[in-house]
Amino acid sequence: MHLPASFISTIRSTFKEDGEKFLAVLPDLIAETSHRWELTDVQPVSNLSYNFVAFAKCGREDVVLKLGVPNRELTSEIAALKFFDGNGACQLLESDAERGFLLLERLKPGEMLAELEDDDERTNIAADLILRRGGVTPPLQDTFIQLSDWFDGLKKIRPHFNGGTGPFPKKLLEQVESSLPELFADVPQLLHGDFHHFNILSSERGWLVIDPKGVIGPAGYEVGPFMLNPWNSSMDGTQFERRVSIFAERLGWERESIVKWSLAHAVLSAWWNIQDGMDYTHAVRCAEMVSEIK
Repeated sequence: MHLPASFISTIRSTFKEDGEKFLAVLPDLIAETSHRWELTDVQPVSNLSYNFVAFAKCGREDVVLKLGVPNRELTSEIAALKFFDGNGACQLLESDAERGFLLLERLKPGEMLAELEDDDERTNIAADLILRRGGVTPPLQDTFIQLSDWFDGLKKIRPHFNGGTGPFPKKLLEQVESSLPELFADVPQLLHGDFHHFNILSSERGWLVIDPKGVIGPAGYEVGPFMLNPWNSSMDGTQFERRVSIFAERLGWERESIVKWSLAHAVLSAWWNIQDGMDYTHAVRCAEMVSEIK
């Protein structure tokens, strides 16, 4: 099976030795899961990234096979999909968390929310999904990723830049740091954790989410990843402000809280990119624009 060079590189750089082992046995894993779940016509998707994902047939049913290096995020994703049980989310059909195996409902037509042109329409659909899934805290919270752990990573910024703030305007970083205690005072819930235009697909059951991170944290964080996407340079402050207004009206949340969570996530996203050696400028620019919203 031919695998894209970019996929191989991503697996190797992300998972190191475990990634090498995963790539070496991937054909065997595909054969094993195909036999186990009686799959045929396994065809990899064109945009492989951190997991092997393929369309397949299970009898007459179209399904999605997802195989990954067993890790914390994959385990949390499986637990989240089980808890959502198809409510506003893709249905998990079978899984093996220990082995990193998932068999998923294939969403049809499968159009990404990013493909819609009307941004107000996209934002209203996102609001519908947040309302549909509701605010529920599942049992066994330790099974899931903790949002507080992600934001604890911001404490490394100043040591990384020898006491400075690097590409982050000092006032901006201080604004996020001072707001976090207040933001985390809200009741934690189970969140998607990577809720944006490319993880929301059309289906016969309406618009549904895929690839949840399975994160425990205050509900307000959910809008953060959405605000930064689609990832391009054409976004402006007017668009951000319009989204804030729609979310505030539809969800009944305070505008100030939505802005603070959007700013916090933008800074967190930029910091992740800095650590990974990726371009962080868009996230910093978004943070600056969001900070100006009243």
